[in-house]
Amino acid sequence: MLPPQPEAMPAWPAIRAELRRLVGESAYDIWLAPIEFESWDGELLLLKAPAATQTWVSERYGRILERCAERILGSVIKVAFSGCAQRRARPDESMAGAPSGLTDFNPRYCFEQFIIGEGNRLAHGAALAVAELPGQAYNPLFLHAPPGLGKTHLLHAIGNYVLAYGGGATVRYTTTEAFTNHFITALNSKSLEGFKHAYRNADVLLIDDIQFLASKAKTEEEFFHTFNALYERGRQLVLTCDRLPQALVGIEHRLRDRFAAGLVADIRPPDHATRVAILRKRAMLDQIAVAGPAVLDLIADRVTDNIRALEGALIRVVAYHSLTQRPIDEALTTEVLDVMYPGKRSRIPSIADVQTIVAAHFELSVDQLTSASRTSRVAWPRQVAIHLARDLTGSSLPTIGKAFGGRNHSTVMHACKRVSERLKNDQHVVDEIHALKLLLSGAPADRDY
Repeated sequence: MLPPQPEAMPAWPAIRAELRRLVGESAYDIWLAPIEFESWDGELLLLKAPAATQTWVSERYGRILERCAERILGSVIKVAFSGCAQRRARPDESMAGAPSGLTDFNPRYCFEQFIIGEGNRLAHGAALAVAELPGQAYNPLFLHAPPGLGKTHLLHAIGNYVLAYGGGATVRYTTTEAFTNHFITALNSKSLEGFKHAYRNADVLLIDDIQFLASKAKTEEEFFHTFNALYERGRQLVLTCDRLPQALVGIEHRLRDRFAAGLVADIRPPDHATRVAILRKRAMLDQIAVAGPAVLDLIADRVTDNIRALEGALIRVVAYHSLTQRPIDEALTTEVLDVMYPGKRSRIPSIADVQTIVAAHFELSVDQLTSASRTSRVAWPRQVAIHLARDLTGSSLPTIGKAFGGRNHSTVMHACKRVSERLKNDQHVVDEIHALKLLLSGAPADRDY
């Protein structure tokens, strides 16, 4: 750690560089470039900014500046602006003995850095409404999506917003796994009251991956009482999950009902334009120089269902560029992506393809699938096959009905409706349909997109 230097601070350029990396070029140039170093006494970093923007910059970016200073200097640092009232104590400073990490938000996970598309517009709008009016907009807010689509980003964005603009509101973030570990530790150390105080006194409680609460009876009981204590006092709860509340079969009915009582907002995989925008934003934040827009288009074409994998593909290309010193162009990008994300098969599957894949998946023959049998062993796979044929092949309803033993239009429609209904409420069906679609697209069914 660098020693205190009241008159000069050699670490200040490094802090500025870290700040630029975290907030991106645009925000840095507009708001943060004019900030000047004034003094440092080893604990307090005093800065000055233009009078017209100083108060706003202090409120909006003061906490991020503290994080940057701590990363460079290796100790807890307070940041203040000359002429502004000293920033209020950080929430975790008043939480002696509470579990660590409850207010540790990633500064890059903010609403400004979240790319909005058709698949996440509702979730983003609901999260922003909750951040602006905790306990008044949607309570609880239940964000549902497969992994890697931005649920955690929105949780951190809510946390960062409330810390910056919440007027001293207390916000806590935890994963279900961390909540469980904290609870077990509190039981073993006989410090349950401190545990309850840490969570039940929050104005906003953010819980990630609530599906992992399943089959943890004691932890579930404690969370039930925590949920009720906060909800009854009008405190905000936001939960994320990889499935709908009704599909949480390992969690008690009373909790599932409470999860579904507020707003359930899903996040769907981003469309091509949104994927390109995400990559463009990431390239800007990390100052990645790509040879042309075709590079980002190529990555967006290959990685379609998972934002984490999308950004990971870009990082992989950049890493290869760093090792080889080759420009980040289409040739390099194609070479790197071909290893992990080979080009998908362009041929549209036929009805016969769908029948073959679905029959094999359910351990049936195609003849059984298209037969007149109405047994459950055959009826459900047949409905799945009809649904996929309708969804993937572009064939008309009469054509599909004819291929499935001469069934009529209404039977095909009923099969499609039946599968659609179960997709809304049964995570196992969601996973099964997703795996079959991957098989029909030519991609390995176990790939983590």
